[in-house]
Amino acid sequence: MVDILERSLQIPVAGVVLDADIVVPQPAAGVVLFAHGSGSSRHSPRNVYVAGELQDAGLATVLVDLLTPEEERIDAITAELRFDIRLLARRLTALTDWLVEHDITAGLGIGYFGASTGAAAALVAAATRPLPVAAVVSRGGRPDLAGGYLRAVHQPTLLIVGGRDTLVIELNREAMTQLAGETRLEIVPGATHLFGEPGALEQVAHLARDWFVRHLRRLDAGPGPSVTGGERSRRRRRLPASQATSPPPATTSARPLGCRGSGRTGCSIPSQPGS
Repeated sequence: MVDILERSLQIPVAGVVLDADIVVPQPAAGVVLFAHGSGSSRHSPRNVYVAGELQDAGLATVLVDLLTPEEERIDAITAELRFDIRLLARRLTALTDWLVEHDITAGLGIGYFGASTGAAAALVAAATRPLPVAAVVSRGGRPDLAGGYLRAVHQPTLLIVGGRDTLVIELNREAMTQLAGETRLEIVPGATHLFGEPGALEQVAHLARDWFVRHLRRLDAGPGPSVTGGERSRRRRRLPASQATSPPPATTSARPLGCRGSGRTGCSIPSQPGS
């Protein structure tokens, strides 16, 4: 039986308050912070699905809105903030520092899962936090938008692109020549940018899972969890308030976490648009 600690929080970072959903299997070997793509949010059905698969492999996940509600309203009109890679990267960096200090995630190796423009922000943040961040996965990402920061990314980086997303494939191949650490490009045959084709998102989730399980581990322990051996029995419980609000401060949000992965009643692969 595996305990699942979960909570919706409002996290004060970098001068703003960001909404986040945190799920921590017990025990967890690492935590994956999601950087959503342009025009998306922490409710991205594709990221929620991938997060569920990572949780099943014993990894904690943090789905977060990188823009405030007011900023999202502005961005819906101007479409400018979603491409402000420096702003998004600053917030990812601040969230990383929060994870390092928060009691339920302290001691866990940190990974980034970035989609679209969020992948560029994740790579910039990885370059500025080389010690706590141990691995990066990009889904249909735009690593080229990270610019000169690519040469400072030494963490193992997995680039996942759809086979029919030809322009993004070329951008990722070019980025591979600049990334300083271990890098791998995985092309999902027949998939387009949003991986909406049958079986495509499952491949993304399994590739990301294996990459993070390989590279993330507790900072005070040995190798991370194995992904073999069948399903893990799960039991969810809400975190006590004292655990959720230890410094840095956080306040509870009443919003539900929703469906988390394909192995639960009522859950399915998302088919609607969105990153």
